[in-house]
Amino acid sequence: MPDWEFAHIWVLWTLLIIPLLTAFHILRYWKRQPSVSFSASNYLPAQGFIASKLVHIPFILRMLAIGALIVALARPQSSSSWQDVKTEGIDIVVAMDISSSMLARDFEPNRLEASKEVAQEFILNRPNDRIGLVVYAGESFTQCPLTTDHDKLINLFQDLEFGLIENGTAIGMGLANAVNRLKESDAKSKVVILLTDGENTAGNIPPITAAEIASSFGVKVYTIGVGTKGMAPMPAQDYFGRITYVNEEVNIDEKTLKSIAKITNGKYFRATDNESLSSIYEEIDQLEKTVIEETQFEKKNEEFLIITLVGLALLLIEFLMKKLVFKNPIADV
Repeated sequence: MPDWEFAHIWVLWTLLIIPLLTAFHILRYWKRQPSVSFSASNYLPAQGFIASKLVHIPFILRMLAIGALIVALARPQSSSSWQDVKTEGIDIVVAMDISSSMLARDFEPNRLEASKEVAQEFILNRPNDRIGLVVYAGESFTQCPLTTDHDKLINLFQDLEFGLIENGTAIGMGLANAVNRLKESDAKSKVVILLTDGENTAGNIPPITAAEIASSFGVKVYTIGVGTKGMAPMPAQDYFGRITYVNEEVNIDEKTLKSIAKITNGKYFRATDNESLSSIYEEIDQLEKTVIEETQFEKKNEEFLIITLVGLALLLIEFLMKKLVFKNPIADV
């Protein structure tokens, strides 16, 4: 909707003349009224009473005309604006470990659920980026290719659980799969967020080799080691195949994760609880900002002509009414 403004707004101060003319008209009108007393209101002629009120119409029209002409002199202008928005997004693939150790309960409710929740919040905060999801354990597969349909992506995140693939920790294969999704991207920045809680124990691609492949394609890797320091309640099976939890030492191959980050010009993070994991994603969000360029356009249109015509039309109507309908001099200011 267009906005209105005035080129000569100071002219509007002259509108104060209207209440002064109105006061002068009322005072002049009452001075001209004859002083006649009636013993009962029944003797007051109704037709004369109505006519005495209608006689003010020419004056009202004149005041409206003066107001319109003053507003026109102030040069009202309507302006309409629009924006030309250019978005240069980032392509991001989240590579998430879903091995059995991700069920450890040093996070609430466990590492896997905490990682899923924080990743979903990260996705919601980046509406202009294409984001994909790769999962890995003993092997790796693409859960969701790069997409801007973030609702669909979040639904796929919610479906993640242990047991979708063979158990193990194939960090190198998870990273290589993520890089494969980004190698054809022409985005200004290509990023992998690699999350794991252990050491590489499976797969036929070493993590460092996968990092070198990522570097050759210009892919930056942020690595996140998930797990408290010291002991943590780890899942284990008893003799009856039931899942129980026993305290075990947390072993994260931080040396390899740091090397992956260094080779790809990324950064390594260690998350020891839900809060630190959330802050890590917030830092990555700040490090990888989407570029949004906005150009503001504005167009102004002069609106005084229509208001001037309205004012002149009111003056014409007043003139005709005084000449053809009212001939009482009281109608004059």
